[in-house]
Parts: sequence; C-alpha cells; structure tokens
Amino acid sequence: MQDDLERCSWCGSDPQYMHYHDTVWGRPVADSQELFAKLCLDGQQAGLSWITILRKQANYEKAYCDFDPDKIVQLPESYKDQLMQNAGIIRNRLKVESIFKNARAFLELREKGVEFNDFLWQFSDGTPRIFARQGADIPTSDEVSDTMAKALKKAGFSFVGTTICYAFMQAVGMVNDHVVHCHCYDEVCREMRDFSLTAREHHG
Repeated sequence: MQDDLERCSWCGSDPQYMHYHDTVWGRPVADSQELFAKLCLDGQQAGLSWITILRKQANYEKAYCDFDPDKIVQLPESYKDQLMQNAGIIRNRLKVESIFKNARAFLELREKGVEFNDFLWQFSDGTPRIFARQGADIPTSDEVSDTMAKALKKAGFSFVGTTICYAFMQAVGMVNDHVVHCHCYDEVCREMRDFSLTAREHHG
C-alpha cells in the first residue's frame, strides 16, 4: 500500500497502520460500546506500541464478546485463567482483569442513568477540539485528559491514566491531532464540525 499521500509520521509505511490512520484515527465516535472498546484497547497498550494492540484487535473482540459489557460481566471467574493462556491477547493478569473491572464500571454508570458516551464527551463539552498541529507540538496529555483520567478512576475504571486518555481522545475524534499537511486533516475537521453526540450518528 504505497501511495504519495502525506500522512502523520507515526503510522509509517505499515499497511494496517496506514489504513487505521486513514479510516479510524481521529474520526468522532458517538457510540458508547465503541468508545468502551477503544478505551479498553488503549489500556492494553500501556507500556507497548499501539500497532501491537491493533494487530491483536480481532483476537480481543473474540475473547471479550465484542466488548459488550453486559456479556463480559457474565463470564465465569474461570474464564480469566483461559484468557491467560490466550496467545492472541496480552497475557498480563492486571490487564485481563481491567477489562472486567471496566465493564462493571460501565454498567454502574448506566445504572445511575449515565450513558458512557455522555460521560466521556462531557470533558470536551460534547464537541471535538480542532487543532492545527505541525508535528512537533503534539502533547501526550493535557488538562482535559487529566480530568477525564481522574473521573474514570473515581468511577472504577483501570488503565486509564492521563496519557492513555489523551491517546484515546485522539483516536475517537475528541481532538484532531492529524498534522495540518496530512491528507486526512481537512476531512476529519469536516467530520468534527458536523459531529453531534445527541444525533447518535451512524459510525462505519
């Protein structure tokens, strides 16, 4: 997949990474379960590179019921031991446990009448933040990710530090950190300006 399109430098020339960059990264997400899946996957990335998790994403979806919190919490305790033998995912006990913990926290929010998408998007007032990054000015955290991380931890989520939260916000279109010369920049800006959380737009 070689072309002459300019991209953000982080995706390099790996075809899977380039496709992810072009079609997923930075596109605003309204769906609660999709946001939950992405937050869990970003937590699995801790200490690793995102491409490592991206290559295992299908394995994670299969192992964790397509990240359906209702189904995850019904899995038996013994299933965690099976997951520790699953070579298709990161076999770290804390990371395995974190997805169960996050599923319970997700459901506890819902029981309180709080939808997960509303909970997450509140930190940017329901609106994507559009920047004009040049490349050397992209942060790994900011005040918004700090606030989100504290609120998620308080709500019972794990592997949700400020750096993970900022990477999550970049991925799900809460911020546009495509550099201005990237071929995706203008299109992502348009999607962000058209984004409405209340419209629950179809995501593809």
